[in-house]
Amino acid sequence: MKGLGVSSGIGIGKALIIDKNQLDINKNYVTDVEKEIDRLSSAFETAREQVNELYKRAIDKLGEKEAQIFKSHEMMLEDETLISEIQDRIKEEKVNAEYALNEVTNIYIEMFEKIEDEYLKQRAEDIKDIMHRVLRILMGIVNIDFSRMEYSTIIVAKDLTPSDTAQIDRKKVAAMITEMGGKTSHAAIIARTLGIPTVVGIDNITDKIKCGDTVICDGKTGKVLTNPNDKQLTHYRQKKIRLDEINKELKEQIGLPTVTKDGFLISLAANIGTPNDVELVLENDAEGIGLFRSEFIFMNRDCQPTEEEQFEQYKEVLVKMGDKPVIIRTLDIGGDKNVPYFDIPEEMNPFLGYRAIRLCLGNVEVFRSQLRAILRASVYGNVKIMFPMISTMKELKDSKKILEQAKKELTHEGIPFKDNIEIGIMIEIPSAAIISDMLAKEVDFFSIGTNDLIQYTMAVDRMNSKLSHLYSQYHPALLRLIKGIIDNAHKAGIWVGMCGEAAGDPKLIPVFVGMGLDEFSMSSPSILRSRYIIRNLNKLDMELIANNTLDMENALEVEEYLSCVLSDENGKSLKRCKSRRKKNE
Repeated sequence: MKGLGVSSGIGIGKALIIDKNQLDINKNYVTDVEKEIDRLSSAFETAREQVNELYKRAIDKLGEKEAQIFKSHEMMLEDETLISEIQDRIKEEKVNAEYALNEVTNIYIEMFEKIEDEYLKQRAEDIKDIMHRVLRILMGIVNIDFSRMEYSTIIVAKDLTPSDTAQIDRKKVAAMITEMGGKTSHAAIIARTLGIPTVVGIDNITDKIKCGDTVICDGKTGKVLTNPNDKQLTHYRQKKIRLDEINKELKEQIGLPTVTKDGFLISLAANIGTPNDVELVLENDAEGIGLFRSEFIFMNRDCQPTEEEQFEQYKEVLVKMGDKPVIIRTLDIGGDKNVPYFDIPEEMNPFLGYRAIRLCLGNVEVFRSQLRAILRASVYGNVKIMFPMISTMKELKDSKKILEQAKKELTHEGIPFKDNIEIGIMIEIPSAAIISDMLAKEVDFFSIGTNDLIQYTMAVDRMNSKLSHLYSQYHPALLRLIKGIIDNAHKAGIWVGMCGEAAGDPKLIPVFVGMGLDEFSMSSPSILRSRYIIRNLNKLDMELIANNTLDMENALEVEEYLSCVLSDENGKSLKRCKSRRKKNE
């Protein structure tokens, strides 16, 4: 089978199918009503114990705020009105507990789904989730416990939610395979952060692989083999050993400066979503955090985090990172990152709609509360603030005004903060790239968000696997925009980084070095490999390669050219590829 490789590496192990299909509920008449009620009570009690255990493990792994989703589920399991209604249905109709539970909860689910308020409507999904757990207990179907899986497990699922990935133990998971998703989907980003080989985009994958099957997953090529023969197993085991040896050798890069052969110094930073990700950041010797996705603090919970809750998480990251810089991106929700308690209207094109800085400027109190929390945490480390999805000069100026208001409030209240914090913006919309010369006069740095910049430049939904052939970080149009952004930043005397997935692409790193990119921010497992690549480059040589890519016609030509010029250590391939390109022209 062939899918899209989104997190490189080789995973070999036994398949664990995460099948979330609708359960078949049969209506059976019973004679012993009390026995059914006892079964129901026992199932609810078991479910409460399971959810409470999940809550405790989530606190240890993710922190109190992210664990609150399991507390809300526990409260549903203690709802006396709901339990009483199910019991009454069993008594009145003399039916089995499964049927009564399903009938009663479906009434609640339908009721909530009809409500226009998005937050209340989301409660239907919570009821489905928790009642599904109780039904599985009643039917004797074991719920998947991600934290207690065997070592070398290959997770196979239609999709993986934030709640799913929050429970994954990266030491036990050998690989992940999903039907849904693309290179920038939630599962893909988490996989790269955790360093788990992952393939997405294989149709009906949960039907093609059975629980317990031996599976080989190549997260680079996207190839998946089920029940391989001895020859295939030997080949991939040897390949995995070679990759492990390479990763071991890359550990020698720890402590070395990220500098090219001709002395061009570069900063290598990491992308994180929660304070727990800092462990991998430090383990891989990142020189800072180039993107702290603060929206993860707002996700997987029923209400907005308070200023104090946010402050504690920002403080935790800053303390762990010491003097190393930490760039906190302000709240970036909407599009594929929905938070139920925000009143985000249903939109025809959510990626083009009310999201990121637009939502923040429309919810000033939420925005100011976050900025206050970041400012308060600033005394504990080297923090920088970054605004996402800026498309106009007005948006930037309005954001800066709200930041100044937050500073004045804290000053008036006598709360300390650093006043000289660097302010930057994400350049991820073509309009911002085009006016980057003007925007550069208002900020201290740029960070290029290639994930969305590709999407908006190419008019391609980055979550649509059917359009993945058009969603390419090698397209000359994108490279031209990036070159212009870097040039405009440097003319204005500010530095520029990149925090999209392209920043960790081994083929594009030399191109961006040639363009003069100052900072690369990527998933932690990519740091040491990228340092090795950069330390073996000459910036002047890379300038020629970068300029050549700008003259090419399409993404395929760029990718083939880069594969060619970067493959020959003796430098002979550069001339050969140039002559080949002229011949093709």
